[in-house]
Amino acid sequence: MAQTADMTDPAALMPFATTLGISAPEATPDRVVCTLDHRPELATAGGAMHGGALMTLADCAGALLAVLNLPPGASTTTTASTTNFLRAATGGTLTATAEPVKVGRQVIVVQTTVRDSLGKALTTTIATQQVLAPR
Repeated sequence: MAQTADMTDPAALMPFATTLGISAPEATPDRVVCTLDHRPELATAGGAMHGGALMTLADCAGALLAVLNLPPGASTTTTASTTNFLRAATGGTLTATAEPVKVGRQVIVVQTTVRDSLGKALTTTIATQQVLAPR
């Protein structure tokens, strides 16, 4: 993921985020918050938010945080991501909060928690981002 003019805009970095309706009301190198509204088209037959949508929300928040911590001209790619599902999301606005675990010269490790409208944890994700040198 290469840096763009507005590195805090998920739409500029990840057009897929716009397709899903993900926004980033807070984006700093220390903390990124992304939100996604529960919608029937993002749910399973039982009405719970699809796990892939939850993972995408966490991935977008974590990737944005990694980009905000890159050195000038560098880019990044995910090399590992593990999500633990803690409970189902059945409605409301979901909020993903990403914070750095390690910001190094070669890797950035991010922890992201997705919560429901009541603040209950739905998922926790640890992702490792490779720092790619400028070309």
